[in-house]
Amino acid sequence: MRSLQLILSNPRYFAPAWVFASLNILVGTWVLYIPYVKEKLSLDDGQVGIALFFFALGTLSMVPVSSAFIGRLGLGKTTLAGIVICSVAFLLPLAAFSYPLLCAALYVAGTFACLTDIAMNALVSEIEQEDDVHFMSASHGFFSLGGVIGGGLGSLVITWFEAPLTHMVWVIAGVILANMLLAKAYLNIPGKKVERQQQPFKIGLLKPLLGLTLIAFLIMGSEGAIEHWSKLYLKEVVLIASERTTGLGFVIFSATMTLGRFFGDGISKRFGATAIIIGGCLISMSGFLSILMAQLAPALIGFGLVGLGFSVIIPELFRLAGKTEGVSSAEGISFVAGFGYVGFLISPAFLGFLSRLDSLKLSFTALLVAAGVAMAITIFLKKRSLKGAASVGGF
Repeated sequence: MRSLQLILSNPRYFAPAWVFASLNILVGTWVLYIPYVKEKLSLDDGQVGIALFFFALGTLSMVPVSSAFIGRLGLGKTTLAGIVICSVAFLLPLAAFSYPLLCAALYVAGTFACLTDIAMNALVSEIEQEDDVHFMSASHGFFSLGGVIGGGLGSLVITWFEAPLTHMVWVIAGVILANMLLAKAYLNIPGKKVERQQQPFKIGLLKPLLGLTLIAFLIMGSEGAIEHWSKLYLKEVVLIASERTTGLGFVIFSATMTLGRFFGDGISKRFGATAIIIGGCLISMSGFLSILMAQLAPALIGFGLVGLGFSVIIPELFRLAGKTEGVSSAEGISFVAGFGYVGFLISPAFLGFLSRLDSLKLSFTALLVAAGVAMAITIFLKKRSLKGAASVGGF
């Protein structure tokens, strides 16, 4: 919680943390109007799914080039430009009057959402190294808070607006104004420069990040799977009939993840990267075991434990990626985040395939195994580091 106090007491830390919140305020507000867009354009569920895939496609297409933007503009300027352009881009899907335009609009929104995401994580990593502080995890807590503001409060005030575009314009105006006022705290931070004797960046330079990348793939993949399948698991495996109750799994998962991220920085500073990732994996594994009991109370407790365990892992991976020697913070975070997003996007489909082979219980067993593999990789990286091998992101 000390990192939360740090953020709230100093504009240098609050300003980048608010970018995290701003991005998810935009996403949360857009999600409210997916049913409206579906009805306006007379789409079926399959068409909506394909349109949302274009958002993911835009995200992935920005990963390989994001570090070039950051290298040219600097971390601070890219972060501000990213959130401003991203804000305007989220107006496009609501304004689209045809299905192809909707897909194109979501592609553009996904592209600049990704650029903002990578820049803001790299910015926090850079400030942490400059000031010898920890607030990456709490910044991710602000991201979760942004979802509550955009989706939660947005759903309460949605009836105040006659047109969705009006609601989104007000949200965009607020996001842009707030970030423009706060940006002076980080605008001139250029980012870490890596000397390579004028040689271009090569993929081989990212070899020290492969372990972190695999962990991100597994953990973010599990997050995506829980988001898509938790409700059906409670309905089909735990056999809960109430629609309100079946949604509780993801709500509890999200709540404990937000809470864990506000406490994660202090734990990380005290116990170190290896301990916090291994501890997070162990907590999430105990959560999956509880979920697999297929009873309501243990399952809900299990989703809470998984959210708590996962909450500290991804922020820690981004922090480590930003500190890896030989690459800039932007390059390291874009590489780890990019493959994490791949896992997030493909895991729901993979779990759907497993459920067809047997049941969703098999799918959640696979998530238990994934957490165990992530823990094993962490232990391996630590042992290799202790033996004097190449440093892996500060392990």
